[in-house]
Parts: sequence; structure tokens; C-alpha cells
Amino acid sequence: MDRELVVVIDFGGQYNQLVARRVRECNVYCEIYSYKYDLDKIKQMQPKGIILTGGPSSCYEEGAATCSKELFEMGIPVLGLCYGAQVMTLVLGGKVERAAVREYGKTEVNVDNSSALFRNVSSKTICWMSHFDYISRMASGFQAVASTADCPVAAAEYAEKQLYAIQFHPEVLHTQEGSKMLYNFVRNICGCRGDWRMDAFVGEAISNIRRKVGGGKVLCALSGGVDSSVAAVLLSKAVGGQLTCVFVDHGLLRKNEGDEVEAVFGPDGNYDLNFIRVNAQQRFYEKLAGVSEPEQKRKIIGEEFIRVFEEEAQKIGAVDFLVQGTIYPDVVESGLGGESAVIKSHHNVGGLPDCVDFKEIIEPLRNLFKDEVRKVGLELGIPEHLVFRQPFPGPGLGIRIIGEVTAEKVKIVQDADAIYREEIAAAGLERSINQYFAALTNMRSVGVMGDERTYDYAIALRAVNTIDFMTAESAQLPWEVLQKVTSRIINEVSHVNRVMYDITSKPPGTIEFE
Repeated sequence: MDRELVVVIDFGGQYNQLVARRVRECNVYCEIYSYKYDLDKIKQMQPKGIILTGGPSSCYEEGAATCSKELFEMGIPVLGLCYGAQVMTLVLGGKVERAAVREYGKTEVNVDNSSALFRNVSSKTICWMSHFDYISRMASGFQAVASTADCPVAAAEYAEKQLYAIQFHPEVLHTQEGSKMLYNFVRNICGCRGDWRMDAFVGEAISNIRRKVGGGKVLCALSGGVDSSVAAVLLSKAVGGQLTCVFVDHGLLRKNEGDEVEAVFGPDGNYDLNFIRVNAQQRFYEKLAGVSEPEQKRKIIGEEFIRVFEEEAQKIGAVDFLVQGTIYPDVVESGLGGESAVIKSHHNVGGLPDCVDFKEIIEPLRNLFKDEVRKVGLELGIPEHLVFRQPFPGPGLGIRIIGEVTAEKVKIVQDADAIYREEIAAAGLERSINQYFAALTNMRSVGVMGDERTYDYAIALRAVNTIDFMTAESAQLPWEVLQKVTSRIINEVSHVNRVMYDITSKPPGTIEFE
């Protein structure tokens, strides 16, 4: 398929992935590259448009991230956002200075509807501002097409050269009509067809896998999470019985999750593949005995998982391909896609088992965001309860249990979490909260149940709303839901006499209890 491309140039801002996701919501494919990336290589990609992201510094400072003037002379539409707008202005001869009044948060912006960028946008609209600097003098050929009470150039354009500079962030939900603005740029100004759709992706991916694999043998580590499940089904549709999936049950999954995964992918499931389940619960519990530090627990679980997987792979023998459920945020956050600092290491990007004998890696979801992976899952007919399963960390309940992990503690948090998820679903809230789960604290306190004094554990409930999981706010759950969850947990889960609701945002907290 002749895929159209919009390139996002990353200057180190926190919203680089969000910009790319918003472009893809316009059914236009895009990729993120660092501002240091070779411009000649970008030219060879023949992008239909370029978007410059925000950045953390002032563009006029020595050593600040920048780009060459040549980027704006390629005859390709360019949209600069916040820092990107200021870089465009400075490089093309305008002036950027520290503003007398910093603008931050929701701001009313007056826009010129005659601009192609603001077609069908209200003349007064609410946008998200976040800047210390401002464009004090536009570059030659530009004219202002938006303003605020404190920012005379909230947006500028050089329409003949299709260059656009926006001081605010259209990619965030706080900018009420930001999606219209990005749609106007990628679909109307860049002229993209909008044919990046997941139904087309599925057919193309299956064809590419068949062509690559041929008659080879394929091995996949199946966790039961969304990414690995969708990758496994894609491979199953493409090469059928040539695929073997190894599912390691480390005893740290949610309640009944191991059986649910086996029901979908095992011998009685609907997919043509070889399914191997390894019940290694006791092995993991023994390795974790006496360990309380969360990062140490993570490493033990990750290393032991690889050892178990290696042992099963050696029983299978040499394979031609190893499947990984790598998705696009894994690539970007591991420092391979954009300019933003490495956020975390991913087991899907490097860190391969040393003893698995394979020739090549297949990463069928490498270019997709999580919401796109879910759409692919639905296209493939994967059950909705699996496609929309709550995000779950690789170490599983190992990091949702504060302190030492034991079989008894695992059962406590499994039962409490199952009740929480049941009641969230019963209240019709499961699709309106981005992530929710129960964790077991290491705190024990006195309680009274019946006429007896108790000294038992406290469960912490977590529920957050987030756009990109980099920042998050606690969800405001209905009081009656929290009351019912609390009552059921205390009455139905042994060794729990207290339930708390965590309202900490990220930052300063994390979403997980690690």
C-alpha cells in the first residue's frame, strides 16, 4: 500500500506521542523523529507534511534544539507547535523573547477563520497555553491569524509557503477545537487522503507476515495482555500451525486470568496455533521470598520469566522467528524514536533471551499506538473482554503487593481486585476510567468484625484518568460505588479489615504501586 506519511519532529516536549496520536486519529500515518535526525533521510521519505513539537527550553538560548532553514524550503507544509512555532520564527528571521506575562492553562483565543488552519473553528475558542516566551516579531511573509489578551501572535501563517506557527497546544484535550485544527492541517493543507485504517492494516500485516515467514517456524511469548494477544492472533491468521505460543503463568496474574487466556488460545480456543502453558507459580514465589524492594522484585520476575521461557524454547528446538508485542510507545520511550529522554527500559526493545535459537524478530505492532492495537484486536475478532482488558504491568501483582510477595497475599489482592472490577463494570464505568485496580498495602491495623478484634491488612483502591499515562489525575468515583466495593472486600476477602482510596495524581505519585 502506498502509505502517506506526516513526520513529527521532536524537540524534547512532553506531548510528542500525543501529537502523533492525534494525527493518526485523522486517519493519517505519522512517525516521530528527533530534531537531530538527518534531513536528507526525511526528504527521502517524501512526507506530505511536517509538525514541529514543543520543547522544554528557550529557542534563543545557546545550544537549544533547533533545525535548519532548509526544512522550511522543501515545499512541504510545516506546522510548528509552541516551541516548534518559536523555532520556525527564529530560524526564518523573526524574534522570540521572554514574555512579560506567562500564559499557562486554558486561555480564550481569537482566531481568523479565513485561515485554512482554522476552517470551521469558532472565532473565540479555548486553547491550552504553556509558554514563558512569545513571538515578538514575526518572520518576513508571516501574518498573525490568532491572538489572546496577552499574546498578540498566538498563531501566524505564511499561507503561500504553507508554513504555520501556533503558540498553543492543539493536541491536548483542553484545546476544545484542537482536533479540527490538526485535521485542517493534515487533511486539507497537506492533502492527505486519510486511508490509515486498521482494517487495511490487518490485511497488509497478514500478507507481509506470510511473505516474510514462508514455511518457517515461529515462537511467541504470550502474556495474555492486549499487545501480545493481538500479535499472536495476527501470526495465527497468517501462518497458523507454524506458530507456537508459550504462556508462562508466574502466579502473579489477576484472578482466573491464566484460565481465561488458555480458554481463548488453548486447544479449545478459536485460533490455529500451538499453545503451551507453563504453571510456574511456586517457582516465582520461592524466588521472591523475603524480597520487599520493588525494583528488585521487578528484576527477579523479569529474569525468571526469561529463564522459564528459555527452557520451554529449548524443548521446542530451533525456530526461524521470535515474535514480540512491541508497540510504538515502546520504541519512542526507549530512545529509539524521538528526542524525549528515555522514560523506561522495555523488555520488548532489546533484552532478548540469550539461549533461544532464532534467526529474526517479528514485531507486527511496532508502528501502532495502544488504541490502534485495540482496534486491530477487534478487527481480528478477539473477544472484547480481552481487547479492553485493563493495563497490567509485566511483573503483575508483584508490584501491586507492597513488601514481600507470598501466595496468601496474592490471593488477597486477586480477590479484592476482582470485586473492584466487577463493581466498576456493574456501575457502567469500565470504559470511562483509563486504569483502575486494587493493591495490597503493607500496613496492618486494628479493626472490629462482629464482636472480635482484628489485626489485618488494608487494601488501596486506585482509579485514574489520563491521556498518555505520563500524567494522570485520580478519578472521582461515585461514593456509592466506593461504599459497595469497600463493603464487599471487607466481607468477602479474608485478612482485610480496611479499604482506602488513593487520590494522588501523577506526578508526584506513580499510577502503579511500585
